[in-house]
Amino acid sequence: MADRMKGVTGENLLSLLERRFDNVAYRLGFATSRSESRQLVRHGHFNINGRKADIPSIQLKAGDVVELREKSRKIVAINDALEAVVRRGIPQWLELERDSFKGTLKGVPTREDITTPIQEQLIVELYSK
Repeated sequence: MADRMKGVTGENLLSLLERRFDNVAYRLGFATSRSESRQLVRHGHFNINGRKADIPSIQLKAGDVVELREKSRKIVAINDALEAVVRRGIPQWLELERDSFKGTLKGVPTREDITTPIQEQLIVELYSK
């Protein structure tokens, strides 16, 4: 999919990975790890644009709203993770409304927004063989 998109394949790949539903839930601070975020998504604790979603690999678009469901707002692990996100920080391409348990994807992440030390060209070369 990243290869078929316009632009640099490695940067497209990183952008696609960052926009996965489970990763966005982690980046917004609803979970302390990506695996915990994936489990929360699979158990149906979130809505995307007002509709229940439980598939971690959903690709989010700019403007999509991720919201914690009403019955899940009392879960202690989620509230602890939201308190810890202040120290970790939220990427610029995301916006979090802590009081309403809602996050918005403001835009598509660029390579400059992704701080993880990754050499994406090596990944592309491996999979192009």
